[in-house]
Amino acid sequence: MKIALAQLNYHIGNFESNTEKIIKHIAEARTNGADLVVFGELCVCGYPSRDFLEFNEFIELCKTSAKKIAEACKGIACIIGLPTANTSAQGKDLYNSAYFIENGKVKAIVNKALLPNYDIFDEYRYFEPSTEFNCIEFKGKRIALTICEDLWNNFENPLYITRPMDTLILQEPDLMINIAASPFSYKHDVERIEILSDNASRYQLPLFYVNNVGAQTELIFDGGSLVIDNTGKLIDEMPYFEEAIAYYDFEDKDAVTYKHHSTLRIEKQSEIDQIHKAIILGIRDYFYKSGFKQAILGLSGGIDSAVVCALAAEALGSENVMAVLLPSIYSSDHSIKDAEDLVKNLGCMYEIIPIKEVTAAFEITLKPQFNNLPFNIAEENIQSRSRAVILMAMCNKFGYILLNTSNKSEAAVGYGTLYGDMCGGISVIGDVYKTQVFELARHINMDKEIIPINSIIKPPSAELRPNQKDTDSLPEYDVLDQIIALYVEGRYASEAIIKKGFDEKTVKKVIRLINISEHKRFQTPPILRVSPKAFGVGRRMPIVGKYLS
Repeated sequence: MKIALAQLNYHIGNFESNTEKIIKHIAEARTNGADLVVFGELCVCGYPSRDFLEFNEFIELCKTSAKKIAEACKGIACIIGLPTANTSAQGKDLYNSAYFIENGKVKAIVNKALLPNYDIFDEYRYFEPSTEFNCIEFKGKRIALTICEDLWNNFENPLYITRPMDTLILQEPDLMINIAASPFSYKHDVERIEILSDNASRYQLPLFYVNNVGAQTELIFDGGSLVIDNTGKLIDEMPYFEEAIAYYDFEDKDAVTYKHHSTLRIEKQSEIDQIHKAIILGIRDYFYKSGFKQAILGLSGGIDSAVVCALAAEALGSENVMAVLLPSIYSSDHSIKDAEDLVKNLGCMYEIIPIKEVTAAFEITLKPQFNNLPFNIAEENIQSRSRAVILMAMCNKFGYILLNTSNKSEAAVGYGTLYGDMCGGISVIGDVYKTQVFELARHINMDKEIIPINSIIKPPSAELRPNQKDTDSLPEYDVLDQIIALYVEGRYASEAIIKKGFDEKTVKKVIRLINISEHKRFQTPPILRVSPKAFGVGRRMPIVGKYLS
């Protein structure tokens, strides 16, 4: 049996495009002699479709698309993912399903049993878990077909009370196939391989695993589909962050070989390399799938906006990026020069619009109300909000989408101006710690200087008052980022963090800042998720909660 794995980039709700793409790859696989071609989880409608799933028309369009795919699936078999109706009066209205189609007909339907309901996942909101498990007969072999989380019930620390493969293995299958929509984080690829290898060795069956690729707003899917033999050894690893189709010959449990393709990595990609590729894919898909072409951002001469500008130019083409320099009376000459050097290195469009007169107009207007009170955060934030007004005006006039340039460290502790530098259509580095931003800048400069060295080495500053530095308000970033990571990603309470050797006063200050800034994060753009725990849909905290604040 020759099996083709097709890891593709789907567009949520774009049935015409998804169906056309699936049918095209069925034809390609058939031309290349495949007996079976396997696609990813919910490939027909895109993952995650969220509350689109509550519309009857959406489910009907899934059914219509599946019918078209089945009609095109002649002389070959395929596996596709889609939501299907639960015909029982009990339970949720839908199943997260896989169709096994052979010669134009749906031969079997497999429903997902383990529905993740943590972090970014919310599947139990829509789907009923399956309680029936049956192998599929094809070409004289028995296939144990499962869907994503069905293989993720950790053996040492199980999250669910059932395990589909424990039932399927009793039917003596010859191989496992798992279709998935497993989102990227820079630590997830190693965990994924370990979990899937553990399944293959435990059940002593080869495993064919297909993952989706592409970004869906803030979620990025990295592909990296896998083939693992019955001992748990990795046989092949498909490309990361790009579409691909690969072919494998399966004879029996002890014999799996690849054909036409092998990209098994000798060395693991570094975290920064993965973050870089993920963000490029995230920006590109956000614009392409939303029908946008050109981005705009405020360029300060600092490292955050420089990194975002360089990433945007790489993702969209420098000709589609407008960088706007918005100097105030506190902006240093060197910052302006650093920003100009960057846009010249990149070749993107740029404008210089001083904000001195704009902020002065606000201050004059508010003079009776401010009543000669001393300069403070109010005047600082007027500068940031003045920049936002100008950038959003240019968006409205020319159709740009504003890129937010706040990093995760700033977002965590609220070191940013709501409706000022925290605004935008998509947050590019909002899940990248400040220390990682420095690493990302050096990674971008790996072959040549793109980001001016001075933007990397100078002390970070918002430049909203004379001689301002970030460390006036915050701990050093190498300390701050560790505390944030322990609290946000590790879910350590303050006492546990202090026991790790961090200063008690600093820890309590940082955790308080994180908690009281929740209202700010609630109103900011979607953040491209690259870590195991990003701000946004994967972290749901009460705004008015008092715990640890």
